[in-house]
Amino acid sequence: MAKPPARIAGDLLDEHGTTYAQQAGIRLADRPAPLFQLLVLANLLSARIGADIAVAAARELWAAGLTTPARMRDSGRAERVAALGRAGYRRYDESTATRLRAMSEQLLADYRGDLRRLRADGGADLAALGRLLQAFPGIGPAGAQIFLREAQGVWSLEPVFDAKALEGARRAGLPADPEALAGLVAPADRAQFAAALVRRALQK
Repeated sequence: MAKPPARIAGDLLDEHGTTYAQQAGIRLADRPAPLFQLLVLANLLSARIGADIAVAAARELWAAGLTTPARMRDSGRAERVAALGRAGYRRYDESTATRLRAMSEQLLADYRGDLRRLRADGGADLAALGRLLQAFPGIGPAGAQIFLREAQGVWSLEPVFDAKALEGARRAGLPADPEALAGLVAPADRAQFAAALVRRALQK
């Protein structure tokens, strides 16, 4: 007998229900520093490189003290490249190091380093928020969706299940529909569930 969708969702949460922010050591909250760190992580995950390497690169940047836009902006390029290299983030280390500084400069200039101001500008409109996020160097449509997928709980957004999460839903035998997926778990678990579906999609 086939498992009911809610049971499949529960199993996925139990097995894979850690967000990428949690894996990267980000204590995500609606505050400037963790939101900036999530933006950095979304930038790193946007490259054609393994998610585990991107997460490791984020942790190396935090270990180097580059946890705020001002610190990232003021860091030396060699320091950023070295942190990325220690995580094995090598094919894109030079270009990413440049983008991270440019992104931090823009965040400081446009929002005084506080992404809550971007949230205020975009409101609860996912499309508007996505457009604002894509104005940052290195953040394209996929990066914006990664950010919103992970931030949906702290920003009280409508359910965010991006293309990769919907692919995971199909592989798991679940409906590839954001509203239907959201109904399978508690609102507080949506970001974790979306991350679990992404990991399901990435399984070989």
